[in-house]
Amino acid sequence: MAITEEDVKHVAKLAKLEISDKSITHFTEQMDAIMHMVEQLDELDTENVPVMVHGLRTYNVMREDKAVPGTDRELLFKNVKEEKDGLIKVPAIMDNGEAGA
Repeated sequence: MAITEEDVKHVAKLAKLEISDKSITHFTEQMDAIMHMVEQLDELDTENVPVMVHGLRTYNVMREDKAVPGTDRELLFKNVKEEKDGLIKVPAIMDNGEAGA
């Protein structure tokens, strides 16, 4: 597929780029060369090439997620000043210390 000056002008318009007429020829040649290189990739046989998502080998560095018993609730609430319905009650910090209703 050959890139024309009209193609470059159209893409420049879509991208809202102002390109001088002098530069259009240069960009057209560059874009045409790029498209030619990309078209060469179509000639490669990639039928039996495994999918590669990263250039380096990757492995999971996270530990296995295992459920373990947590700290005893009674022990956690040992130093709590005020408790309500199994939760720690703390002073309001909004509305000048007054909780809204």
